[in-house]
Amino acid sequence: MVVRASLTLALLLAFSSAGAFDADAALWAALESGGHVALMRHALAPGTGDPNNFRIDDCATQRNLSEAGRQQARAIGARFRERGIKNVVLFSSLWCRCLETARLLDIGEVRPFPGLNSFFRDNNQEAARSAAVRKLINEHAKGPSLMLVTHQGNITALTGVFPQSGEIVVLRLDGDKLIVLGSISER
Repeated sequence: MVVRASLTLALLLAFSSAGAFDADAALWAALESGGHVALMRHALAPGTGDPNNFRIDDCATQRNLSEAGRQQARAIGARFRERGIKNVVLFSSLWCRCLETARLLDIGEVRPFPGLNSFFRDNNQEAARSAAVRKLINEHAKGPSLMLVTHQGNITALTGVFPQSGEIVVLRLDGDKLIVLGSISER
């Protein structure tokens, strides 16, 4: 009986792992094929929000990546390169933790885009910033895949997904709707 239960558990784990692998492979293939969106939450940055003296032009006043966050961003970029995904258009929030994440990915020129900026302290900006991101996605719908490095709140507002640091939510555009295909997170 114990052997049978152990065998069943082993088979379940094997099949669930294979399913996760297949889903992951399908998401990577979608990004490689173009016309998709990789909506990424910046890499690990300890804390929540930003200090009261926050200034967008001064990284010393912001919550920044930890060394683990820098390693995480490099590892995610390596996963893109391992799969030969080099033809992405890369945009980032102007927050230092997002710009640093985007640069450390090392998968293309980083283009700052204010529509990806956080609205954590000012929810009145949510609608305008979400609309700007949707417009950006529409403008690039037929070209290479987009990589957008932003914040949890922005991703949640667009998709309903609450991503972890460094998690990538993969989307496609269907008319004017954003369709979540799944997410890619650390191994």
